[in-house]
Amino acid sequence: MTVTTFACIGLSFTKPRTHRIFHYITAAITMIAAVAYFTMGSDLGQTPIPVEFVRSDPKVSGTPTNQNREIFYVRYVDWALTTPLLLLDLLLTSGMPWPTILYTILLNEVMVVTGLIGALVQSSYKWGYFVFGCAAFLWVAFTVTVTARKYATTLGSDISKTYTICGVWTIGLWFLYPIAWGLSEGGNVIAPDSEAIFYGILDIMAKPVFGALLLWGHRNIEPARLGLHIRSYEEDPAKVGDMHAAHHAEKGESNANNGSAATAPNTAANV
Repeated sequence: MTVTTFACIGLSFTKPRTHRIFHYITAAITMIAAVAYFTMGSDLGQTPIPVEFVRSDPKVSGTPTNQNREIFYVRYVDWALTTPLLLLDLLLTSGMPWPTILYTILLNEVMVVTGLIGALVQSSYKWGYFVFGCAAFLWVAFTVTVTARKYATTLGSDISKTYTICGVWTIGLWFLYPIAWGLSEGGNVIAPDSEAIFYGILDIMAKPVFGALLLWGHRNIEPARLGLHIRSYEEDPAKVGDMHAAHHAEKGESNANNGSAATAPNTAANV
C-alpha cells in the first residue's frame, strides 16, 4: 500500500496540475489503507467480542475456553474512508452527475457502517445488519454496473473501456467481501489469521491493482472530457472561462447537428 502511494504521487508529477485528480484520489486510498494495515499489524484497533457460534476448532476464536473473537474495527474505519474514494474514482470516470455520485457514496457508507455494527453485535441481530448492508451494496453495484456505464458509453470508446474494466473489477471483488464477513465476524467459521489473509488479498486487488488499472486507462484521457474543468494557479481565470464556454458551445452545436442528421431521414421518408 505504501509503495503504491508513493508510485501514484510520483506519477502525478508526469502530468499537468489540472490532470492529477485521479492520481491524488488513488494515492489517498492506498495511504489510508497503509495506516490501517500498520495498525492491524501492530495488533491495535481491535476489540474482543463474544461470539454467537462457539467452535470446537482451537484455531478458531470462540472455543469453549475462549469465547471472544478479535474484531478489527480499524478495518471498517479504513473502508469508510477508502471505499467512497474508490467510488469517486470510478464514477468521475463515467461522467455521472454529482447528485447521483453523492447518493451512491451515502449508500456505500450505510453498507460499511452496518457491517461494523453487525460485527460488534453479539447476538443473531448481527444478521439483520448484514442484510441491510447487502441491500445497500446491491444498490451501489447496480449504479456502478448499469447506470454509470450508460454515462461512460456516451463519452467515447476509450473512456467506456476504462470504466468497464475498472467497474467490473471492483464490483466483482466487492461481492466477495460479504462472504468473508460471513465466514469471519459473522459466522466465526475461520480463524482471525485466515480472516486477515482473506481480507488482505481482497484489499490488495481492490486498491493497488485497481489503481494501476485506472491510472493506466486514464493515461490519454483529459479530465475535461469527463466534465471536470480544473484550473491551475498559473492560468488566467478569464481565459479558462472562455475555453469552457467554447467547449460547451461546440458540444451544443455537435448535439444539434446530430439531431438534424437523425431527423433528416424521417423528413425524406415523409416527403
